[in-house]
Amino acid sequence: MNTNNFEKQNSHLDLQDQAVQDIFALYQDYAEVPYISEKRNKEAWLNAVRIGSEQLVPKRNMIRFEEDILPGHLILLWRIQFGTFTNESGYPKYFEYNYGINGAQALDEVIEKGYAVELSATDSLDHLNAASLKAILKHYGMAGYSKMKKPELMAFAKQELNEEQLASQFAVRGYRITQDGKAILSKYPEVVDRHPKKKY
Repeated sequence: MNTNNFEKQNSHLDLQDQAVQDIFALYQDYAEVPYISEKRNKEAWLNAVRIGSEQLVPKRNMIRFEEDILPGHLILLWRIQFGTFTNESGYPKYFEYNYGINGAQALDEVIEKGYAVELSATDSLDHLNAASLKAILKHYGMAGYSKMKKPELMAFAKQELNEEQLASQFAVRGYRITQDGKAILSKYPEVVDRHPKKKY
């Protein structure tokens, strides 16, 4: 059975489970088996593969680069660089089914490696709408903002309230790609070049 790098993404799986064994058999000649979510209906997925309505993760997507990351990590960084990804964003199905990664775990890993950072509450104000910004200002008894538009509200909030005050009022946090993150995307441009594009 292919247990290469098993502990990195699939340590939650029961290797005695027949469905798990069947999945691992499909990926026997891969560098490692793609991430299999605990929520995946393994039997249904196996049947879908047998009839051709589901595809295996491409073999190239399960080969780690020298930085110990997979192509899916790079796609996550590419997604982060648009500036709209937050801790409330969902992870599209393609992370697991096309790139073989656990999106949430991959986010932790790219942050740990210094390729991305989670933004402060102050720097995450852009992810709030005008109504939410006004509610925060009202909570702290601010005045003079009723006719302001979002950019003005953000500037006013940053001027009048500190990080601790803002952090206590909303949970959404954005992410930003770092210079190291941009560098590694530039190092492996073929990964993003192959990815289907859409606007974010």
